Amino acid sequence: MAYDAPVEDIAFSLEDVAGIGKLAGLAGHEAYDPELIAPILEEAAKLARDVLAPLNQTGDSQGARLQDGGVVAADGFREAYAAFRDGGWMGLAAPEEWGGQGLPRALALGVMEMFHAANMAFGLCPMLSYGAIEALLAHGTQEQQKTYLPKLVSGDWTGTMNLTEPQAGSDVGALVTKAVPNADGSYAITGQKIFITWGDHDLTYNIIHLVLARLPDAPAGSRGISLFLVPKYLVNADGSLGARNPVHCIGLEKKMGIHASPTCVMEYSGATGWLIGEANKGLACMFTMMNSARLNVGLEGVAVGEAAYQAAFAYAQERKQGKAEGVSGPAPILHHADIRRTLITMRARVAAARAICYATGVAADLAIASKNPAERKSAKAREDLLTPIAKAWSTDMGVDVASMGIQVHGGMGFMSETLAAQLYRDARIAPIYEGTNGIQAIDLIGRKLALTGGESMREMIAEIDETVRLARSTNDPQFVQIAERLWAASKALVETTDWMLARLKAEEQDKALAGATAYLGLAGDVIGGHFLARAALASRSKAADFRARQTALAGFFAETVLATAPGRVPGITEGGDRFLSSSNALFGID
Repeated sequence: MAYDAPVEDIAFSLEDVAGIGKLAGLAGHEAYDPELIAPILEEAAKLARDVLAPLNQTGDSQGARLQDGGVVAADGFREAYAAFRDGGWMGLAAPEEWGGQGLPRALALGVMEMFHAANMAFGLCPMLSYGAIEALLAHGTQEQQKTYLPKLVSGDWTGTMNLTEPQAGSDVGALVTKAVPNADGSYAITGQKIFITWGDHDLTYNIIHLVLARLPDAPAGSRGISLFLVPKYLVNADGSLGARNPVHCIGLEKKMGIHASPTCVMEYSGATGWLIGEANKGLACMFTMMNSARLNVGLEGVAVGEAAYQAAFAYAQERKQGKAEGVSGPAPILHHADIRRTLITMRARVAAARAICYATGVAADLAIASKNPAERKSAKAREDLLTPIAKAWSTDMGVDVASMGIQVHGGMGFMSETLAAQLYRDARIAPIYEGTNGIQAIDLIGRKLALTGGESMREMIAEIDETVRLARSTNDPQFVQIAERLWAASKALVETTDWMLARLKAEEQDKALAGATAYLGLAGDVIGGHFLARAALASRSKAADFRARQTALAGFFAETVLATAPGRVPGITEGGDRFLSSSNALFGID
């Protein structure tokens, strides 16, 4: 696999579109200096290109394997993880207090995009550790933080998230794993968990599992869920590793993609664990980890989309077929208009999703670090609004763009040994991870719209309208055209938002839910178009070729995506009624 990280595009999106510069000098980010962005991204790009990318296809063909009661990673992964760990990448955004570098989370997103693009199966391992670190920072006791955070932040240990059980998928309230109190204040955890990413491996000596379980006297449903920390090896008082905890991988799932990422069936047989946070409040604790994972999964969509674009672009320059004006003999298919349209579609959608994810990361940083309480509140509302969009819109985009990559390759793309085919297989899990994209749509309207009365979306729309104003004020015909498309799309988002709020107020939830996925898609399109327009405006001070590229991406997206927004309103506001009135007959339900 050949992957060359788009360092210039990533830095530009962080600085000029997402606004990472707002974090300079804020609490927790004292070490941040804008001059650090380029060298950090360049070093990460080297690791992605030279170490991780060469293992992507071999890892896919070999896969992880269960051997002698433990999981063995694909060849080269252990050495690659050592390079990742020794480079300090795990602690990039972690507090300096625990051995981290105290840099913005948004910058860590830019780095992780590269690692996921080069090798998504590898990137999944540190992704779960990031979530474990955030959960312990937010909810762990001082003793838990002292014992586990330094090793997690250094990358010497990794973390996992254990939610799903055979009988309980997204409905975590149905889980039955037990946590029985021990005399010493610990708990005996017994139960089985499935679909546990990197639940066991040989990259590190210890693995810290965050496990949802139910206390003996717990209330039924999700109100009776508690969160526990269960290490693979118990930790002695001096920090050394002690006895092996009775938690084991008893099977590996056979998957359509991400073969090098072990997806484990984990069995807990009275394993010793410790309560994180309050009893029966585990779901709230887990959501800290879940929200981190949702944004990072959205970033996987960006990463796989970028990798698919690069692979398709390279193939389009090499593959010769048909004739083209000015070309003697068979022409590279890059000369064909349909191929070029496909490639610019891929690139524009990746750029839009990248900006959405980075903007979510900057909002998350500001929500914690801003000195202004009003700004913290506004940033938190923006983070909450964008998280389900970043996760769902970006992962759907990743699948679509990977599919387009196969189309550019033609029949060769359908061959299982090609990178194009692998990227499509790998990408398909992301819309399912961390709450399916349908659940993200429910979250967007049921929580993010409903709980703020639509205020967070109205603030987003006001920002979009300001971008429209700025684009119009240039008097440049290209920017004015982009502005007109964005303005019409913004009005479509206003109309559908008002409709959603009216349905929720009238307690017509089913009607709202029937249009929720389409509404999230529209919101992602409009917000993504807004960020592309902002990028084009910001690029006017850049070199001519870079400026032309950003303007082309924004203009193409405006004409092919934003232009469709007004016509999609009826599918959201009327499609629900028609679906509900006929669904019983359609599905044979009495």
